[in-house]
Amino acid sequence: MPGYLGRPIFILGGRRMSFGVKVRIFPGMRAECFKGGALTVGDDVSIGQGFHVICGSSVSIGSGCLISSGVFVTDTDHQYSDTTLPVAHQPTVTRPTLIGDNCFIGVGARIQAGTILGKGCIVGANAVVRGEFPDHCVVAGVPARIIKHYDPTSASWLRG
Repeated sequence: MPGYLGRPIFILGGRRMSFGVKVRIFPGMRAECFKGGALTVGDDVSIGQGFHVICGSSVSIGSGCLISSGVFVTDTDHQYSDTTLPVAHQPTVTRPTLIGDNCFIGVGARIQAGTILGKGCIVGANAVVRGEFPDHCVVAGVPARIIKHYDPTSASWLRG
């Protein structure tokens, strides 16, 4: 199956974006790479409609990922420490964001700057995710936390 890019789309900094083979992106993607930021998407990735990604440093999406509609991924945080200035006029801080191979990201999830999702992670719908999560865990909630993890000894998913 070849790749697919559904229109309409908005791309800023497209030269700093890399897509593997068999990447399917459904309509409504907004992808922005600022000031040398880079987006890397692995092979055999499916991205649902209304996907939004902001890259100020590095966002990486591993091979085999399934990303549902309405998902937002960023590596950028806005500063707001100077109360005399609008947030848009204050500096940003970037931290690389990594989504490991074979992850599933549920509808409406928000993956925040500096998040690292291990291989095979499942992110619940509408979760707000920030932090580092090990391979093969299920994260959900606002803020997201681990609610299940895979135990290779018993070959089953366990709570907590």
